[in-house]
Amino acid sequence: MRTVTVLQHIAIVGSGPAGLFTADALIRQRPELKIDVFERLPTPYGLARFGVAPDHQGTKAITRQFDRLFGNPNIRFLGDLAVGETLPLAVLRDYYDAVVLAVGAHQDRRLGIPGEALPGVYGSMAFVGWYNGHPDFTGLSPLLDMPGVAIVGQGNVAVDIARVLSKTPAEMATADLCAHAAGSIQAAAIRDIYLIGRRGPIEASFTSAELAELGKLERVRPVVNKADLPESLPETASGDLKIKERNLQLLHDYAARSDDKPIRLHFVFHSTPDAILGESRAEALQIRNAATPLPVGTVISAIGYGTAGFGDLPAPDAAGRLPNQDGQIAPGLYTAGWAKRGPSGTIPTNRSEAKSVADKLLADFANDAAPAKPGSAALDGWLNGKGLQAVDYAAWKRIEAAETAAARPGAPREKLAEWAALRKAAQL
Repeated sequence: MRTVTVLQHIAIVGSGPAGLFTADALIRQRPELKIDVFERLPTPYGLARFGVAPDHQGTKAITRQFDRLFGNPNIRFLGDLAVGETLPLAVLRDYYDAVVLAVGAHQDRRLGIPGEALPGVYGSMAFVGWYNGHPDFTGLSPLLDMPGVAIVGQGNVAVDIARVLSKTPAEMATADLCAHAAGSIQAAAIRDIYLIGRRGPIEASFTSAELAELGKLERVRPVVNKADLPESLPETASGDLKIKERNLQLLHDYAARSDDKPIRLHFVFHSTPDAILGESRAEALQIRNAATPLPVGTVISAIGYGTAGFGDLPAPDAAGRLPNQDGQIAPGLYTAGWAKRGPSGTIPTNRSEAKSVADKLLADFANDAAPAKPGSAALDGWLNGKGLQAVDYAAWKRIEAAETAAARPGAPREKLAEWAALRKAAQL
């Protein structure tokens, strides 16, 4: 006779929007559940803290909702624990009825062209992590000493990078741009930024709001070749046509501008990088079928990400996702967010998807429940036995208080970006 036990203990690996929206969807339907949220970093919120641009504080306000979630005594934060490495996934699967991997996508896709290993060439994950205070990338120290910067990609991440590199200190005054990055950017010699896309203006994936911001920057003139722009959307256009129409109008507006500003932001369509040129560092970018290379000393690749396999976590597929069927990897093992679908969509996209993964998890256990597992108590015993101490929510709030106290006037925080400083502030 099968023993049927109500689902009790869930582990969620990853404290970004995907993981926390999943926790929220589960606890709303089953308030009695015990949910432990694990995070490799000492700080929660993942993409909301380290991916959203530092000058988009309105988008980062989603963390207030997550703060309320951690106010629920049935939901715990356990930071500074690397699941798959320090804490094997197998241990979580032994102790929790279900495990959800919401580990994101943290591996930059490579351009795959000669010269990519030269100094001055960076992936957008690393570059954004550098100016957003991710402790893995604090020491990046990107080269920004030449007038030209090439950003390969025309999505919102590429636009974010261009905007952060272009804003004046006054325009960034209310952002949480890290001090080490702010100093480097202010001292940079940038005069020309090239946003390079292999497709045309209709297919570019930036949103209208992001594109419109570029036209309002104090020292930036967007430069668009009118010959690259159709007069109207072609009949074959697909996707959100309202966004595409608005984008096309904005690009036409930019093409008509002739104002003189210190930084020129060039939109380069129908172009594929062939090679990064230079002896000891990046000095130019060769574009296919172009007569002369672009004179740039910094090249940033913003062409997407993949989930990195490590430890005993499942290996990602060729597209950089954890193989899954509607969010299920194996019985009792699930995935959500970028690890599930790839690096696409916005923070609200994660909310709706998390609901569907939570629904599937609950339905699976309703239909085929298994004997209950010991949950948090067993995990705490395992950690104690290994001499491991997690950063709990109270310790994270001490980190947050230290960042707020160190903030510049008008800025929300000064992020602690070194592992040692984060742990010290947590008072571990």
